[in-house]
Formats: sequence, structure tokens, C-alpha cells
Amino acid sequence: MRCVFVQFRCTPGKTYEVAERIYDREIVSELYSTSGDWDLLAKVYVPESEDVGRFVNEKLNDIPGVERSLTTMTFKAF
Repeated sequence: MRCVFVQFRCTPGKTYEVAERIYDREIVSELYSTSGDWDLLAKVYVPESEDVGRFVNEKLNDIPGVERSLTTMTFKAF
């Protein structure tokens, strides 16, 4: 499994709805509300056999209220 972090910018007023829909899909390890340019931060474990971009686009970015996302790949845990 590959650990990636996905940040979401949501339509104003829709952050809690987006968070609920993300949790309903049961694919994130952790989900946080954040301050700044992004509204939510998710820790996701993507199976090695899956393409990260396709996984995020098909399983997370199609949620109504998600305006934009930023995916950060990880390489090594210390």
C-alpha cells in the first residue's frame, strides 16, 4: 500500500457534507478539517496495483462539493 495525502477545496458551505461522503466510502485512513487554502486533508492508502491518479479521481474527486484537490505522494516513513 502507498500512503498519499489528499487535500480538498470544497464549495463554500459544503465542507461537512463532503467530509461525510468521503467517510461513507470507507477508503480514507484519517480525515481532518484544515485552515488555509484547503478545507480537508485525507490520509489514504492506495493499493500498489492501482494508479494513484485514477484512484483519487474515481473514488474521491467525483464527490459533489469537491472543487479541487491536491495529492501529495509519500516515499518513506521515518
